[in-house]
Amino acid sequence: MKKSLTKYSFLIAALLMAFASHAQSNFSSKLIGLGVVVSDMDRSLDFYMNGIGMVKAYGFTIEGDFSKRSGLSNGVPTAVTVLKLENSPEANEWKLMSFGKKASHPKQKFIQDDTGVQYITINVKALKPVIERLKKMNVPFLGSTPVPLNKDASFVLVQDPDGTFVELIGPME
Repeated sequence: MKKSLTKYSFLIAALLMAFASHAQSNFSSKLIGLGVVVSDMDRSLDFYMNGIGMVKAYGFTIEGDFSKRSGLSNGVPTAVTVLKLENSPEANEWKLMSFGKKASHPKQKFIQDDTGVQYITINVKALKPVIERLKKMNVPFLGSTPVPLNKDASFVLVQDPDGTFVELIGPME
């Protein structure tokens, strides 16, 4: 009888674990793709690819009719360029699109100045090459960054051309 109870206990525990892991995974992918509307596609691509170091994964066009039927816009077509930290299926997507107009809200000076998505965090293997690229592009560094976080990592804060804050974290070398 004791062996039966032990067997059933393990079976019940296994079933509960399987149910719990299934219940936690309602998604077909563990990745999040984030779409960002930018005022100047070329300037933003330059910042993210040549400054930050992202790579272009692919692009696609959203036709006006689909854009209207899906609720994305009032029928305005646009091209989307998808960037990643590395071109692999496991990398999140940073999707840039532009309608060729300036933002209707003022550029934020600090993260608390507006609501919605305000910043992204990118962990790098070495900050020094990213800092050098951004300095060559005359990208201003915010606060007194780089700021040491601990003996192995520092923090750098910059803004993309449209004001999105970009946190860069990693060792200096």
